[in-house]
Amino acid sequence: MAFSGWLNTIRSLGWIERLFAVFFTLSAILYWRGGLDSLPGLILLLTTVFFGFATMWRVGIRVVRRAIWRLRNRLIVAYLFIAVVPILLLAVLTVTGAWMISGQIAAYLLNMEMDRRVNSLRQTAASLARVAAQSRAEAVRRSGFIFHDRFPGLEILVHDQDGREIHYPEESTLQVPPGGHQDTAGLVVRNKTFFLWAHTGGPKAEVVMLVPVTRTFLQSLVPQLGDIQLAPIGLTAEEARELDYRLHPPISGEAVNAATSNGTGVPVATSFLDFRLKWGVRLGVPVWEKPGVSRTNFLGVVTRISGPMKIVFSADTGTDVPSLLVFFTFCGIVFLVVEVISFYIGVSLSRTMTSAVHELYEATVHIREGDLTHRIQVNGNDQLAELGTSFNIMAGNLERLLQSEKERQKMQAELEIAREVQDQLHPKPMPGLGSLRVTSFCTAARMVSGDYFDYQVIGDTQLALVVGDVAGKGISAALLMATLQSALRSELRHSTELAQAASVGLGEGYAVPRVSPSQLVSNLNQHLYLSTAPEKYATFFFSVYDDAASTLSYTNGGHLSPILVRGGKATFLDSNGMVVGAFPFAEYSESRLRLEPGDLLVCYTDGITEPENAYGEQFGEDRLIALLLAHADRDGAEIAAKIVEEVTKWTASSELQDDMTLLLARKV
Repeated sequence: MAFSGWLNTIRSLGWIERLFAVFFTLSAILYWRGGLDSLPGLILLLTTVFFGFATMWRVGIRVVRRAIWRLRNRLIVAYLFIAVVPILLLAVLTVTGAWMISGQIAAYLLNMEMDRRVNSLRQTAASLARVAAQSRAEAVRRSGFIFHDRFPGLEILVHDQDGREIHYPEESTLQVPPGGHQDTAGLVVRNKTFFLWAHTGGPKAEVVMLVPVTRTFLQSLVPQLGDIQLAPIGLTAEEARELDYRLHPPISGEAVNAATSNGTGVPVATSFLDFRLKWGVRLGVPVWEKPGVSRTNFLGVVTRISGPMKIVFSADTGTDVPSLLVFFTFCGIVFLVVEVISFYIGVSLSRTMTSAVHELYEATVHIREGDLTHRIQVNGNDQLAELGTSFNIMAGNLERLLQSEKERQKMQAELEIAREVQDQLHPKPMPGLGSLRVTSFCTAARMVSGDYFDYQVIGDTQLALVVGDVAGKGISAALLMATLQSALRSELRHSTELAQAASVGLGEGYAVPRVSPSQLVSNLNQHLYLSTAPEKYATFFFSVYDDAASTLSYTNGGHLSPILVRGGKATFLDSNGMVVGAFPFAEYSESRLRLEPGDLLVCYTDGITEPENAYGEQFGEDRLIALLLAHADRDGAEIAAKIVEEVTKWTASSELQDDMTLLLARKV
């Protein structure tokens, strides 16, 4: 009976199982005799393994078929394949997407911070290149003092056209780079060492700013992100040994960031899915000694998925776990519970559910690939149908948002062009006329400014000084400012020609005023009233300084009264007219005063006196006067810088509340 049972079992086996049994027996015998080390033994072992896997596959299919013989088990297995498997795939996609998104965020944070520091060096270098020779040393010292803590080891070199050099610090041995380097800013390799630099050759001087790139400097770019690295890429082994680019050694006094976790700079994993990643950006880095030669380098970070997420999404919760990650974890747990419960609901709804999920997945793929026109076909009136409708609405909103973003970028580009055009409209810097020294400062609260200032030389001994403030902000105010400037210069030219014509034939020694401020402002008022909308107007202060007589004739059309500082006292000039462009019947008079040596005339806009602090209190004219009296003996540029600094401190904000304009004139 036992023998017949074995025969029946063998007969029930297929030919694959029989071959596996034969090869397995032969392999066992050969193994027992120690013959598997030979070539025939190796071939026999591989054949046995092949038929073993085939046998396991066939046996597995038989087991599954027996397990799903009952209808209930078949529905359970079908639901597992329809619902659970896609969920697992979705989880993999989520983890992979989180890995890629975290890498992109890390690269963006690194690139953004590096660009911000490079731009600060570029702007400072450009400013130093434009500084007048007599103020250059002080400007270099001030720039070094400002950037000393932010850029440890900073060196500045200003080389003018006469060969004079100004160094910061004074013991610096920095030299100008070899010829061929264009105006640039970014990373540079000097003596096989990485530096951050800015190089510009202005009309007055060549400026070089050099900052050593140390490991501490790299880690300070985005603290707590991970182990930030900078190294050449795309080199052969021989080139790598020859170039041997490296970071600058640590600098004395440099603040050292604490390690983020385990001493390597890489954050500790928050879970088993918090995988390690290395991401970054490729940067072209020029070589100091070889102008025109650039090496490709990799600025990257070794971190984990949670590293960038903590920086971007963390809220002030008192923990290191980002609140959004907690939210997503909670949602995942809820989703799992719902999935377990839905397992018992029945297979009857599985096809509808999986079909809806599949359509949503296909739609997300289309959206991810940029096809925002894809829509889900909605059938029925249940929650899944409502979900499809919501997705379609979301896709439509995304399409409209994308179009709006394109229009916003276009508008931003137009605003940038408008700002550049407005910068060209501002008068070129000039020292003044005769014994009068002029200093100006203007910065916009937005891309363009509605404040207006101007100074024009009239003849040989007269100088027109103008300050205005157009109602409103932005593009409309900037356009009206441009109209105001054009009209003023036209009126100024016309008035000058009339005054010159009136003086023809008069006796020698008889002086006829070339320009009448009151008449000019009156003409300007009529012009603006006729050419602009009724709600458009401007406050306007126009004055003419005669260097021969040391007199200042002026008309103030509703503008903030300029301040005259004389002998340690401050007085306001007269206001002798209303705003310009609002009323056609407005009348204007003019006043005159004699300027004495040491007098300081300060014209300003409401962006100086009206900014408010956190309590709604304005900076005010009293504080402005106190600043002027305390620093009246300083240079005009220093006075302007001090005023702007104090106003900024008062508001405790880096964003301006209004356009800020200053025009200072000193009688020497």
